[in-house]
Amino acid sequence: MKKKMYMYYDEEGDFLEINVGEYTEGYFRDIDEGIAERIDEKTGKVTGIAILGFKKKTKGLKEVQFSLPLNIELSH
Repeated sequence: MKKKMYMYYDEEGDFLEINVGEYTEGYFRDIDEGIAERIDEKTGKVTGIAILGFKKKTKGLKEVQFSLPLNIELSH
């Protein structure tokens, strides 16, 4: 089953969240300083990741690479 990937970035708070599939009830579990994984409450599976201080953590990089199949729908 193909799932959509949702990305949200808050420039003022420098916060990036990436979630796979529809949002469900869940919670964040810290995995490193400023990095947390999103856990589905029912299944216990990881459904996303959140990065606080994203620009700061990627400072100096010319690009951020993703090696996943990537399907992004953007709307304004």
